Amino acid sequence: MEPCVSIIVPIYNSENYIRRCIDSILNQEYTDFELILANDGSTDASGSICDEYAAMDPRVHVIHKKNTGVSDTRNLAIAQARGTYLQFLDSDDWITPDATKLLVRAASEYHCDMVIADFYRVAGERVSHKGDIEADGVMTREEFAAFMMENPADFYYGVLWNKLFRRDLVETYHLKMDTNISWCEDFLFNLEYLLHAESFYALQTPIYYYVKRKGSLATQGLSITQTIKMKLMVFEYYNRFYKHVYDEKDYEKKRPQVYRFFLDAAKDGAVPPTIFPNAKKLGDERSSADYSAAAGDSILAEFYRNRKLLERYLEVAAIQNDLSLEDIVLLQYISHSEGILTRKHIADFLGISVRTVSLTLQRLIRKNLIKITDIKNSHTSERSIQISLLPAADSILTDLTIAENDFNLVKFDGFDEEELKCYQELNQKVKDNILKVLS
Repeated sequence: MEPCVSIIVPIYNSENYIRRCIDSILNQEYTDFELILANDGSTDASGSICDEYAAMDPRVHVIHKKNTGVSDTRNLAIAQARGTYLQFLDSDDWITPDATKLLVRAASEYHCDMVIADFYRVAGERVSHKGDIEADGVMTREEFAAFMMENPADFYYGVLWNKLFRRDLVETYHLKMDTNISWCEDFLFNLEYLLHAESFYALQTPIYYYVKRKGSLATQGLSITQTIKMKLMVFEYYNRFYKHVYDEKDYEKKRPQVYRFFLDAAKDGAVPPTIFPNAKKLGDERSSADYSAAAGDSILAEFYRNRKLLERYLEVAAIQNDLSLEDIVLLQYISHSEGILTRKHIADFLGISVRTVSLTLQRLIRKNLIKITDIKNSHTSERSIQISLLPAADSILTDLTIAENDFNLVKFDGFDEEELKCYQELNQKVKDNILKVLS
């Protein structure tokens, strides 16, 4: 049976960080993939490390070849790929545990030809969220091209590793990496792919950790003449793409924006500065769990396990909708609650302070996600409220449903129907016993 995804990693002298890259792939929640490690004539231990992983996991396939460069190496790996989709990594980077799952889910649910995702920019021990498109739903080629026109030389659009491609499109149109250039070769492949792709989806959840180690054109020893010639050639590809996307009249209107590529390209494909206003310490960008605490057998350990697993999936919904974890947890509670509530009741249920509840409710009101109506209650001095979800929250509710489904899929993985039925009956019995005491 063919794998759904072929994950391709070109490798050259990466012994110091290749294990982190491979481990992040093999530890994916999504498992229907093959991993193609293409060793481009490494002179260090990279090749033997790749062979070591291949011996441990049948999903890993290793290609050993003479050193001919990253483009030729990727082409060889693409030719051997068997998956429906193609996913790429650089050997010094790594991905989040849900990366492949989120990419494949978006591609299959929205029936799109390319998924493009946000990523994390890593600088030492600091990490920042990087993205560009904030659009809901599927985009046409023209809509995608309009976003790209605003930041034409941005890494977000130029690289391979934050995208998912359909292999049949690559094969049908004989798309390959250009082995004659050493700058923006990823971008040229993307432009050629865009000419044949029709639908696109922007995943606003970061799924990739990019570490800036690659050199610029200046560090490649190219002369000024060679550099200018290479940039002109890349621009011609870029210009040709927009001539294909728009008719002559629309192209003439947009030509000044298209020519902005020269200004952006002058930055030599630079990523944003090392320090970002929203930078976090590496490891704090996503909520994490203490494994030793989660592995315990106590009552509190069980509570902790369930909470951290649910938070893992709720956080994806939060990031996708530009919300905090506190925001999304409260929205989840509201979506399941009925009738009149008090802030104290909400705080007690969620295990947070009344002040935190009030601040979170205020944020959700400002985002036009909820409406609060004060309710007079003659039986108590405590202020009661009725919370209504507004239409702007509809798409978030869908994401919450996905998060809850992911939680249950993991929790009950490997259960057959009889075991699941037995669990539900026993769980109901436990629930009844507890409610007898708490009532």
